[in-house]
Amino acid sequence: MTRRTEWPGSDAEPDPGAGPDYGTGSGAGFGEGAGRRARSRSRGSGSPSSSRAEKGEPRDPVEQARNVCLRLLTGTPRTRKQLADALRKREIPDEAAEEVLSRFEDVGLIDDAAFADAWVESRHHGRGLARRALVRELRTKGVDSAVIDEAIGQLDSEQEEETARELVARKLRSTRGLDRDRRLRRLAGMLARKGYGEGMALRVVRQALEEEGEDTEGLDEPF
Repeated sequence: MTRRTEWPGSDAEPDPGAGPDYGTGSGAGFGEGAGRRARSRSRGSGSPSSSRAEKGEPRDPVEQARNVCLRLLTGTPRTRKQLADALRKREIPDEAAEEVLSRFEDVGLIDDAAFADAWVESRHHGRGLARRALVRELRTKGVDSAVIDEAIGQLDSEQEEETARELVARKLRSTRGLDRDRRLRRLAGMLARKGYGEGMALRVVRQALEEEGEDTEGLDEPF
């Protein structure tokens, strides 16, 4: 009988590292004495593979890679590059890593496009990040440029500017009591850190200050 390894969301596939399943009776070719001698040799060998087996760690690198990926994907999605980096750090052979990563993509456990879409939605509406900042973050996670462009296409310049206005409105109260130039630098700097361009930041901040009755003459120059 051949032990089989279950792949998530798919039919079972055989585990290439599994050997035949022999019984313990004499009909299986092993007597009681032979079993004791085999166990004695196993205890005395002290090999690294024996230690791993005793700890319940799989010796098959494909199974190791699969377990690592499943643990990392529990509770949070990750990109293919993030998982590949994790497998490389654990010294999983490239061939085994590639097999598992490709299989996980086939069954939908790795989906960089869905990851990028969710990232843009969450980070823009949750943190107010502009397109430029979102592109930078997705690149660090190894998402392909074409996939990033598709995800960033969810946002247009009007929506981005509206979010910038909301950010400034929330921050405006805390700058009251400061002189005009300090308010400008603080508010515009906040937008810049979130990826908004200089022109948009200056325009949004100026309009917000004007609505409070602040004199904005001379604020047309870049800060």
